[in-house]
Amino acid sequence: MRPRFTDLRAFIAELERRGDLRRISQEVSPYLEASEIADRAVKQGGPALLFENIRGHAVPVAMNLFGTRERMALALGVESLDDIGDRIRALLDLRVGGGMLGMLSNLPKVREVTSLPPKRVRTAAVQERVLRGDDVDLSKLPVLTTWPKDGGPFITLPLVITRDPIEGDLNIGMYRMQVMGKNVTAMHWQRHKTGARHLENAKRKGVRLEVAVALGGDPALTYAATAPLPPVAGLNEFSLTGFLRGRSLEVVKGVSVDLDVPAHAEYVLEGYVDPSEEWLVEGPFGDHTGFYTLPDLYPAFHVTTITSRADPIYPATVVGPPPMEDAYLIEASERIFLVPAQLILPEIRDYHMPP
Repeated sequence: MRPRFTDLRAFIAELERRGDLRRISQEVSPYLEASEIADRAVKQGGPALLFENIRGHAVPVAMNLFGTRERMALALGVESLDDIGDRIRALLDLRVGGGMLGMLSNLPKVREVTSLPPKRVRTAAVQERVLRGDDVDLSKLPVLTTWPKDGGPFITLPLVITRDPIEGDLNIGMYRMQVMGKNVTAMHWQRHKTGARHLENAKRKGVRLEVAVALGGDPALTYAATAPLPPVAGLNEFSLTGFLRGRSLEVVKGVSVDLDVPAHAEYVLEGYVDPSEEWLVEGPFGDHTGFYTLPDLYPAFHVTTITSRADPIYPATVVGPPPMEDAYLIEASERIFLVPAQLILPEIRDYHMPP
């Protein structure tokens, strides 16, 4: 049975044990250079990278962690990404072509995917260090600038945690964040995204929206934050991680926000978005299309607290023309959500979403 990780560093250690991680001790600039090296590595099917000497920073940067099909499967604790689909198929006793009535009879079993909600713990590694007020300074994080015409450095693997202030549902999504100042980022909540809906409901209620952003943690949670989850009661990215792992994800209450955060993350940025504020101009941003996304207006995320491990690792990815790491995250969703798609449309035999 493959190992099931609780945090980023355990995953990195296993990759190194397998000879699938390269440590880079030479000084590398966070401006364009680190991302260029990672871009070449992923396009050549190369190893995961751990930059140990990022110019101006004492924090190492991990990249290309999910950059092959094999590493993506390892991150989720399976031999093959198809294994997870097979597990869901067995759970639902799904036989393709069995007819709509047979499919409908399995719908109640979908709730079993939510049977392992997160487990709250009292203390957590991610809260070994706590910075508040004037001590909060995002420039101390080795946030990378990827492309020459990018509007600035972007956090590219954030796990953005919000709760709908009206409906109460939880969301953990991956939305890029341009660092705009010492304690402010833009939050790339497109209008159709769940985070944008939570912000709209905060505006309707007349309150600030509390936000926590985790960096690192269980690699299965990093995947889950990208997954297209259906609106099933009790199903969120924390419970999906529990299902994938076969055990509850450990969380801890935020230091300054009423949100649970991954206990084994590397960093957590806590703060708020005020729906009454003017939005910030974010971008340009070199995107997966191979073109720059033009500048546009997005909400401002105010960071009031930063918690971290005593010796954090900063995770990052390169967004750009495929193949990139996101292709393998998408392939995981392709295999995992094939079975639920067949549950709704029995005529589907298979599908493929090329990068």
